[in-house]
Amino acid sequence: MSVENTKYIFVTGGVTSSLGKGILAASLAKLLQLRGYRVTIQKFDPYINIDPGTLNPYEHGECYVTKDGAETDLDLGHYERFLNVPTSQANNVTTGRIYETVIRRERNGEYGGKTVQVIPHITNEIIRRFTLLNEEEGTPYDIILTEIGGTVGDIESLPYIEALRQFRYDYGPEHCLVIHLTLVPYLGATGELKTKPTQHSVKMLLTSGVQPDILVCRTENHSLPTDVRKKVAKFCNVTQEAVIENPNAPTIYDVPFMLSKERLDQVVLNQLSLPLKEEPDLSYWKSFLSRLKNPVDSITIGLIGKYVELHDAYLSIAESLGICGAENELDLHIKWIHSEDLTQENVYRMLKDLDGIIVAPGFGMRGIEGKILAVKYAREEAVPFLGICLGMQTAMIEFGKNVLKLEGVNSSEFDPDTPHPVIDIMEEQKQVSQMGGTMRLGEYECVIKRNSLVHQAYQNNRIHERHRHRYEFNGKYQKEYEAHGMVFSGTNPMSNLVEIIELKDHPFFVGTQFHPEYSCTVENPHPLFLAFINAIYQNMLLQREAEGVRAS
Repeated sequence: MSVENTKYIFVTGGVTSSLGKGILAASLAKLLQLRGYRVTIQKFDPYINIDPGTLNPYEHGECYVTKDGAETDLDLGHYERFLNVPTSQANNVTTGRIYETVIRRERNGEYGGKTVQVIPHITNEIIRRFTLLNEEEGTPYDIILTEIGGTVGDIESLPYIEALRQFRYDYGPEHCLVIHLTLVPYLGATGELKTKPTQHSVKMLLTSGVQPDILVCRTENHSLPTDVRKKVAKFCNVTQEAVIENPNAPTIYDVPFMLSKERLDQVVLNQLSLPLKEEPDLSYWKSFLSRLKNPVDSITIGLIGKYVELHDAYLSIAESLGICGAENELDLHIKWIHSEDLTQENVYRMLKDLDGIIVAPGFGMRGIEGKILAVKYAREEAVPFLGICLGMQTAMIEFGKNVLKLEGVNSSEFDPDTPHPVIDIMEEQKQVSQMGGTMRLGEYECVIKRNSLVHQAYQNNRIHERHRHRYEFNGKYQKEYEAHGMVFSGTNPMSNLVEIIELKDHPFFVGTQFHPEYSCTVENPHPLFLAFINAIYQNMLLQREAEGVRAS
């Protein structure tokens, strides 16, 4: 297909937020991809931040980092895990970025003295971004899905809906499809599914000049009877086959199967006048789900973090553990532990039932002492351990404090006057004052030491992983650490930055400066998470065997 023949699908949401537009878009894109189409997804967020890089995780969940170093919405993680295709800076656009571009052009005099307004200048920039992915790619996409963040009727979403209206008018409805995700609640008191919220949501869209082509109706474990489908179709101006049932799913990875059963991909292709091509081959996903739902054993991993009240703050880690747990046929339970709750007095009691420990990424001093205690426990009690980014840095602080006996050892992030800054700010970060998009971001190369634990995991001497940090291990202390048993098993060949550390004579003790969770997909489970989980299980089997011998 040429750029002119690319088809565009827009996903909007109504009634309430958090209905799952991202999972809907990712699931539909997967079905279309499996039918042989070249597909991508982009997310347009209505908040004014340039990107989510400066947002507190409590506000917006995790900040997902792409290969090219973009700090993006967590939905891009879903897109990559489902499609097994990397995203980029162009896949996530915010209102802040739209306005930044328009204001910069106005300052450069590019509008010729015109009054700069939401219409046409903001909407024109939104429309330009709708097609930007095709302009940047060598081979045009067959289908581009665009998720419009927020809920129809929100003030901040209005420019996006107006841009969608104009785009559809100019491009033609035969090339542009609108899917509206809405809620059909069930009232237990009357025993009824209520369609009025959906009708009002569609009416809100219609007042903006946009008629949805397909309605995906979220329900709480209730199927849509034929009469309800007919009613929704009739009063929302869509065909009955375009009313798609989307009940709660056991896992997000069930959704492609549920939508395939509802023939959503067929309805989409028919409305876009595209051939069905081959039937989507979901055999790998069926195998994955079978392992996920029929484990042979179970393990419990403690995730030590400072934002654990909101699990979405560590979404990619949780999903990576689930994916790699299924690959090992293990039912993986995550015990969410707030690092501020860990003290010298309770650390053993709180961690003693864990089979493995992850110390999670983060920024700032809060909860650091609890993370250090968790590292010390994992190291001394021979509990398999994985430290990610700040988790690796706290492992280096703990080792310096309790093994090297360095008085006052710390990171210069937490104590600028520490006599032993074993973690220090990167040289190129010292002159950086502006927040947002200024850290070491994106994919960098790492050379792995042969015969190391991580070399066994990756089965490769050179890897590429994604980063998001300002601080690094201070190389001045490397020889001292190595003399006490620390292994520096991965380094960046250009900067000599320490990327991976590990300990010998331990079931599994690995810390990474990079974020392996950003590179884990359903079809390509990450080797480091696989090795971590396998080490946990092998360690658990050895403990069971030892306990059996003692019991006999």
